[in-house]
Amino acid sequence: MLTLGEKKKKILKIILKVVVMAAIVAASFGAGLYLPGRNEAIKRLATGEAVYAGQVLGKYSQPKRGYLTQDENFSLFWDVWDALKKEYVDKSKLNEKELFYGAIKGMVASVGDPYTVFMDPKTAQEFESDMAGTFEGIGAEIGIRKDTLTVIAPLADSPAAQAGLRAGDKIYAIDGKSTAGITIDEAVNKIRGPKGTVVKLTILREGMEQAKEIPITRSTITVKSVTGEEIKGKDIYKITITNFNDDTKDLFEKEVLNVLAKNPKGIILDLRNNPGGYLDTAIDVASEWIDNGLIVTEKFSQDKKNDFSATGHARLKDYKTVILVNEGSASASEIVAGALKDHGKATLVGKTTFGKGSVQTLESLDDGSSLKVTVAKWMTPNGYNINEVGIKPDVEVDMTQADYDSGKDPQLDKAIEILTQK
Repeated sequence: MLTLGEKKKKILKIILKVVVMAAIVAASFGAGLYLPGRNEAIKRLATGEAVYAGQVLGKYSQPKRGYLTQDENFSLFWDVWDALKKEYVDKSKLNEKELFYGAIKGMVASVGDPYTVFMDPKTAQEFESDMAGTFEGIGAEIGIRKDTLTVIAPLADSPAAQAGLRAGDKIYAIDGKSTAGITIDEAVNKIRGPKGTVVKLTILREGMEQAKEIPITRSTITVKSVTGEEIKGKDIYKITITNFNDDTKDLFEKEVLNVLAKNPKGIILDLRNNPGGYLDTAIDVASEWIDNGLIVTEKFSQDKKNDFSATGHARLKDYKTVILVNEGSASASEIVAGALKDHGKATLVGKTTFGKGSVQTLESLDDGSSLKVTVAKWMTPNGYNINEVGIKPDVEVDMTQADYDSGKDPQLDKAIEILTQK
């Protein structure tokens, strides 16, 4: 596994959600994310408030030998720094720490990869809180899709969902300010805010003639990542996983036991609007259907890769299963869907998934900030790279605006139909 500075803190690999979430992390940082395991590194991220006080040290020291070629003159950076400090009209508003972190963010953003991100201590602290499943915001994951800020998934019963936000909505403005060229972390910072405050998103979705502004009141969001229910009168058990977070393993284990106790005719695994989460949890979930064989491959180069195989008891392998997916299914949820599809363990119903197929490392830095860098791509068991393409369902079923407005769910209806066929 590729590392980023072996003398620094332990690296935690993630696939991201962007994975990432406008008010929660999952899509905030790149349209879905997954992490190989729960590691103390993430808990150490920014344990206190981010402090933007003090002076930047080592301003004019020489770069480490070999870090720059002879064609780069780092004095240009300090020329710009000094010019800002000397000439900017509102000098009292300049903060050296913010200038410093802003420069690092710009450097990282210059690679042009929305999933390679620098997080200052405050943002890193929010990341850690988000992965715990409790945060303040609107409850919607966002990502960059075709250079446009896009809603990946609103959480059920969240302020975003209640206000009418939907997966696939394009966000053209936040509080009246254009999102053109915005990064995911910038969008997160603008949309995130204290409980009770309002943020206004200008969105456009397929079928709309013109954009509309949606006011959303922020709130405290607590996510229970797994729920289960019996489909009345159908002898079918439905398991919904909204994220692969800290609580997912234990909650999913309970639902597996429920399935075994009830012994239904079939199972529906609902991964719609699931932006991702921990890789080890995604593997454990897939392993309840796959008794042996490959779950996912991380490919770093033509000659370097990591294979992750089934680890579970495959207690659900003999149950007929349908997986529901849509445009909001990203990253770790795509790993589960892709593995079960390739192994012939499930029928996929819905819409083509988001297409988040790259791997990041996460390094916790000395000052509480952190860095995510794309280092690999991941492949399904059959060697399929879904990045920017997604996984096409076996049975494509859309949900129209009329379906949403009337409370209908044709995707769920099709899943039930498939499971009840003789």
